[in-house]
Amino acid sequence: MKVVLATNNRAKLEELARLAASEPWLDLILAPEGFNPSETGDTFVENAKIKAREAARATGLMAVADDSGIVVEALNGKPGIHSSRYCPGTDADRRAKLLLDLSAVPDDRRQAAFVCAMVVCDPDGSMAFNAIRYWEGRIARQEKGSNGFGYDPIFFPTNKDMTAAEMSAEEKNRLSHRGQAWRQVLKFLKEQNHLLERA
Repeated sequence: MKVVLATNNRAKLEELARLAASEPWLDLILAPEGFNPSETGDTFVENAKIKAREAARATGLMAVADDSGIVVEALNGKPGIHSSRYCPGTDADRRAKLLLDLSAVPDDRRQAAFVCAMVVCDPDGSMAFNAIRYWEGRIARQEKGSNGFGYDPIFFPTNKDMTAAEMSAEEKNRLSHRGQAWRQVLKFLKEQNHLLERA
């Protein structure tokens, strides 16, 4: 079953393909070169739907998209859907801005959660399935760890004494918002594949 992932990010494709390694029926491919729809939605689900719909229409295949970010309680949910655009520059610049914005916030008020919305669209662009999952924790006071990306080095998952960037890839994928959402999407896709095989 060929499914297009609504991104040009090969690292994301490889991450999700590893998590689906036990599902040989799935052939996950990247969106066409230059794929870059405007994320104009007001929620993670809306932005994921925009990306999945455009990838489906561009390829005629079933498409999967995710939109994810971090929400911080003390900042009224920011950076939220703007996590990757919280400030100009690199991931390190965005982490530095978040730490600066929280510099006066005490440890007991630094709660946060990673959020991932994943949407599956049929080849005609209509939404067939969506899942939204959360990974709760708190924001650290300084960066720790070199694994992962984005805000991982400043995120302490609940009941963990290490940041997401200090965890092994296997443990992170088992616990993370994206891993949780992808397992739900895989279950849906597997059911669709069985239906196609029986048709």
